[in-house]
Amino acid sequence: MKPIKVSELLETLEFSSEDFVPQVDLENGCVVMIDRSIVRALEEGDDETPDLYRNAADQSELKIAQAYLDDSGKRFLDVPQKFDFHEYRQMERFVGTVSDPAAAEQLWRAIKGKGAFRHFKDTAHRLGLLESWFQYRNEAMKQFCIDWAEAKQVPFVDDIVPRKPAQ
Repeated sequence: MKPIKVSELLETLEFSSEDFVPQVDLENGCVVMIDRSIVRALEEGDDETPDLYRNAADQSELKIAQAYLDDSGKRFLDVPQKFDFHEYRQMERFVGTVSDPAAAEQLWRAIKGKGAFRHFKDTAHRLGLLESWFQYRNEAMKQFCIDWAEAKQVPFVDDIVPRKPAQ
């Protein structure tokens, strides 16, 4: 089992698509995005599918999709999902770290009710806390991915270099 880069898990969390099945390929230590249309064609036994994928990149996609279908849970693993991250909970936790009571109160009010995410970001921006929020969120997402990998016993490499706050 090769280690997966934490940055790949994070990227998958942030950019999901209905057109692809994101999987951790434990054999190669990477995230693969398997095209759902290829999977469907292979499942349906479409005899023309291999002919449609003639170049090397397409053949590679076809092989990965077939390996995914043939897998018995030893090579591929579902990646962590963004909805499991609970960004709203992270906003609540961030508010708890704000030392200015008036700013914290404004952020608490912003996350109550309809449009909480937009109101929270607008309020954080107005208070000069938006960059701090994104740093907090990014660190929480990174930790979420690390916790996921540890829970699934997936070896990982933390390849994310911490950014220094803007002065």
